[in-house]
Amino acid sequence: MRKIASLAVPLMLATPAAAEERLPADTAALAAVAPALEAYTRYDLYGRVWQDAALSPRDRSLVTVAALIARSEAEGLDAIMAQALDNGVTPAELSETITHLAFYAGWQNAMTAVAAAADVYAARGIGADALPAADPSERLPLDEEAETRRQTNVQNTYGDVSQGVVDNTEALLFLDLWLRPALAPRDRSLVTVAALIAAGHVNQMTFHLNRAMDNGLTKDEASAMLAHIAFYAGWPNVFSAMPVAKDVFESRDG
Repeated sequence: MRKIASLAVPLMLATPAAAEERLPADTAALAAVAPALEAYTRYDLYGRVWQDAALSPRDRSLVTVAALIARSEAEGLDAIMAQALDNGVTPAELSETITHLAFYAGWQNAMTAVAAAADVYAARGIGADALPAADPSERLPLDEEAETRRQTNVQNTYGDVSQGVVDNTEALLFLDLWLRPALAPRDRSLVTVAALIAAGHVNQMTFHLNRAMDNGLTKDEASAMLAHIAFYAGWPNVFSAMPVAKDVFESRDG
């Protein structure tokens, strides 16, 4: 039925047992309702895409968590979060991802994620001592020149539209949230881009994909992220993002 071997892409395929261990869904119930979907889930999503070495399992987990939060999809989010911890995402990084995405996916979507994470943390005995402080004693260094350019552009473009948005963007996001050390800048960029694609906000993607690559995300990793998130955000959202990614890649190559 499945012709995985015919795909002209070098992949590291998991053994059937390894793929089975990673499946988050009740496969028996899935097969009873949609056998084809069960097969795609088992052999293509978890047997192939999750095993593609172009993007690490840890990064795939961050991308998946970000996509589900951005789409406010609570079903199965706890299982994906548990898998993220198994794949090397720390409790502090997961906590900080939720906080970060409150600003990029909306407060209530973050609250949905908090409820899912609370169950996972309770089951694993993860307490407050493993989580980032509300006000960390140190923050990451600020690229003052880049921030001045960004702020000047935003102020000149939108200051007479909503000074409140301009001020909060500077004070809360770029002078605070993005400097919190519990999540590396590359990972903040990764989850931001994933959330933008999942929510269909590709008009904001150029800045953040460029920032992601400035922060260390490679072109191959960005490409693999697009292939991965298609399964969680849907093909239409990814194809809306593809022209933006193409322009970013070509501009950086040039």
